[in-house]
Amino acid sequence: MNIFGMTDIGAVRSENQDSYTVRHLGENAAVAVVCDGMGGARAGNVASAVAVEIFAAAVEDLYRQKTPEGERDCYGVLREACLHANTQVYQLSRSDEQYRGMGTTLVAALLLGTDVYVVNVGDSRCYHIQGETISQVTKDHSLVQLLVSRGDITPEEARNHPKKNLITRALGVDRDVAADCYHIVCQEGDHLLLCSDGLSNVLTDETLLEQTQEPISLEEQCRSLMRMTLERGAPDNVTIVMAQL
Repeated sequence: MNIFGMTDIGAVRSENQDSYTVRHLGENAAVAVVCDGMGGARAGNVASAVAVEIFAAAVEDLYRQKTPEGERDCYGVLREACLHANTQVYQLSRSDEQYRGMGTTLVAALLLGTDVYVVNVGDSRCYHIQGETISQVTKDHSLVQLLVSRGDITPEEARNHPKKNLITRALGVDRDVAADCYHIVCQEGDHLLLCSDGLSNVLTDETLLEQTQEPISLEEQCRSLMRMTLERGAPDNVTIVMAQL
């Protein structure tokens, strides 16, 4: 298992409110998480950084207590870690006026060999790339996704919708949070991509797929995606975490 991550402020923003981490839990086991913070001043930075740290630490603790097996165990670990992170961000937002109203998206993957368990809140995404096929694992918690699901707009129209950045669910905004979980059975050589919307709003799925087909290292693939995003204007912070199983 090979994992590489990187983040960039982008070409327009004055600060980077994205955070990510990768933690190796044991032989052929790891957790990766990406958060995209929101809130004024330093609030977004704080929300994403706190969520990443608390979430990853909770997964590590739960994994050490009892190695999860199967969907029920793994979903339980991911949801409990989300609750820990949500509580910490929420309490912080209530304790200091400068953090009032802050929150963050979260997408994370628990990689156990070729079994991958994914959790998301918000519109940061997970993609599964197998051979010459790319599929979006997570479903955005966003206004435009609701419009697409209802058939009001097409996925193509959603890419340029004026309200595409409005999310319907975020971590740390309310006392409780609902997180969606997914299970992917991968094959050796598959790619898993976690990213903030700073990447997915700029590069199409086809472009993401094309880069993973290049005969270069995983790190070079990530750097190439970042370079392409920056060259195309990168109006938001950009975070990429990619794993090759």
